[in-house]
Amino acid sequence: MKRFIIALVLLGLAQSASAAFSKAGTAGAQFLKIGVGSRYQGMGEASVAVSSDVYAMYWNPAGLVEIDNSAVSFTNVNWLLDIDLNYFGYARNFEDVGVFGVSAMILSMDEQEVRTFEEQDGTGETYGASSYAVGLSFARHLTAKFAFGASVKYVGEKIDFVKSHGVAVDFGTLLYTGFNSLRMGMSITNMGPEMTFTGSNLEVSYNSGDNSSGNNVLAELKATGYDLPLAFRVGMAYDFEFSPQSVLTVSAEMKHPNDHEQQGAIGAEFGYDQRYFLRGGYKLNYDEESLALGGGLFLPMGNQTSLVVDYAWQDFGRLESAQRFSVGFTF
Repeated sequence: MKRFIIALVLLGLAQSASAAFSKAGTAGAQFLKIGVGSRYQGMGEASVAVSSDVYAMYWNPAGLVEIDNSAVSFTNVNWLLDIDLNYFGYARNFEDVGVFGVSAMILSMDEQEVRTFEEQDGTGETYGASSYAVGLSFARHLTAKFAFGASVKYVGEKIDFVKSHGVAVDFGTLLYTGFNSLRMGMSITNMGPEMTFTGSNLEVSYNSGDNSSGNNVLAELKATGYDLPLAFRVGMAYDFEFSPQSVLTVSAEMKHPNDHEQQGAIGAEFGYDQRYFLRGGYKLNYDEESLALGGGLFLPMGNQTSLVVDYAWQDFGRLESAQRFSVGFTF
């Protein structure tokens, strides 16, 4: 029965992914593609099989099962062109039930000057833009070697007085193969209906020529809906133990997005005494992203509380680089 359940879940996820990928096109809500958790950026985002903290809610919800008690974490992403992305996550393990988590992801930018075709140097007015996603996640072991997780999130975007919003879901699995430390992960993220912009900025004055009074009427432009950036990931990870204090974790994954060709990533993390970490990774078939480096500290602060600090640097080619900082606690 357990094997049947596992096979059924895997088959259902594979069929869902296949159906979703049958439609090619450009996706919106691109902020959902900005990864969070400096540990995983430092490993080149080869993360689907190694995510084991609150950031599993982004990469693979099934990874939440690795949280023993409670964990909270915050990441700041110093993105390109003075854009900031902040992520907050909290998760708690309820014994014999599973792990519940909540998360919030907010992208913001400075006010921009309004420019028109007639006034290309600026009108003197400014506008703002922001995006956000708020999610609820759950994960649990279905068997001793197989875990399943899911997230549902509310997604919104705003540009001046135009807004769009929608709901998306993520699914993930984590399989402990039984061959030493080898494990396999799979996830489908950002599954949901199209989102469409509406708002007062789309209102226009219109005269069809049929108006006998000759006066314009107020009309609203209809925006075209856009898909969310759906992605299917599958990967594996393995730990090489050189000594009781020294462990090298190697991971690799393949990613199939709905708005790009198939991509890949490889990464490694060397940990000493389960406190000090060095990381490196490389992305394959990305437009600008390639090499990534990082490090981390895991510092016990009491019997049950520990501080987790991570940093990552990522090369963006012609767009220079991006840096990420993460701070969290386990308790």
